[in-house]
Amino acid sequence: MDQQIINLYDSFTHGEINRRAFLDRLNVLAGSAAAGAAMLPLLQCDYAKAATIPENDPRLALERVSYDSPKGKINGYLARPKDKGKRPAVIVIHQNRGLNPHIEDVARRFALEGFLTLAPDLLSVNGGTPPDDDKARDLHTKTDREDMIAGALAGVPFMLKHAESTGKVGATGFCFGGGVVNRLASGSPDLAAAVPYYGAQVSADLVPAIKSPLLLQYAENDDNINKGIAAYEAALKASNKRYTIYIYPGTQHAFNDDTAGVRYNKEAADLAWGRTIVFFRENLGTPAKAS
Repeated sequence: MDQQIINLYDSFTHGEINRRAFLDRLNVLAGSAAAGAAMLPLLQCDYAKAATIPENDPRLALERVSYDSPKGKINGYLARPKDKGKRPAVIVIHQNRGLNPHIEDVARRFALEGFLTLAPDLLSVNGGTPPDDDKARDLHTKTDREDMIAGALAGVPFMLKHAESTGKVGATGFCFGGGVVNRLASGSPDLAAAVPYYGAQVSADLVPAIKSPLLLQYAENDDNINKGIAAYEAALKASNKRYTIYIYPGTQHAFNDDTAGVRYNKEAADLAWGRTIVFFRENLGTPAKAS
């Protein structure tokens, strides 16, 4: 698909233009309203494809939980192997559409690898994630970012103190969630590993506070996010931080999301996932996989 069309959709999903403007420009780029309508499903997330790990997988224990934050109760989705025991913990931060079926599936994937996994709904600070994707995106634009970050930060002590936690907590996140993970790394000295996917970088003045090693994963075709890489890397080097950067050739923003149509890149997603699991095992510990 034409890169201009993908860039246009990214502008819409990140709130830079409204839906009407997006559709009007899409029709122009596609050549007609009919062609634009045919392209739209190829760009949108299809949550019917989200459950790569079924919710009734007998190897897993799944539950809805909540924890306290400075901005009120934060609801979340907790996934872990059914066999109880102490495990390293991973927090999975959603994109700018709240806690959706895809992120819940990602939490189940980590649980199958043996991790105690929390996917918080950071839109809890504004009533919770609506089931409709467009309404969730709209609510996100109306929700204070710092309130959501406060909700994410409170998830670290919640997971540290969980009865089945080893006391080692890592975090990963995607898009908005990737930016939040960078903030978690700079804002929580208890975070032991951070893997932001195509996330906004923190400012240089926050970098000295980072304690955890970073695995930074980026798409090649993602100018809005990638424009911050050089300054972030310079600040990380200046503060002698532990980090690795990967930029996946030929990929788009959201390349890891297997519900994201033409933006999904299976080869890159599989490679990034493998690197993520190895990184967490090295820095949090290697749990027994669900069986």
